Amino acid sequence: MSNYLRVGEKTALSPDRLGSLSRSLKVLAEPKRLLLFEMLVQGVQCNCDLVDALGMTPNLVSHHMSVLREAGLVVAERDPLDARWVYYSIDPTALDALRDELGLLLDPSRIQPRRVTCGPPVALDPHGV
Repeated sequence: MSNYLRVGEKTALSPDRLGSLSRSLKVLAEPKRLLLFEMLVQGVQCNCDLVDALGMTPNLVSHHMSVLREAGLVVAERDPLDARWVYYSIDPTALDALRDELGLLLDPSRIQPRRVTCGPPVALDPHGV
């Protein structure tokens, strides 16, 4: 199934893409995760940097990062010399897709007027004009 649908002259997100967008937005709707996401947009971070900057416990940061990773928004990379260290970063492909989908969803040029095929018939002028 395509990621986008053509509706008249406008492009719309497919039901599959809307579902995916909804899941990503639910993940980011949690305030701590959104804050973590914002920090990762600023650059690669290790768990200890995130813990120190946000004053959260390490296990809570790890939990939120796990949710972000499962959603495909964040990637984790272990240090090649010491695997105990994990570095988190934004998945640029996922970020591009999220930006494009939100941009399309929120594009005001897609707003259409009411269809005349539904609702009560158009009232006639009382003078028959």
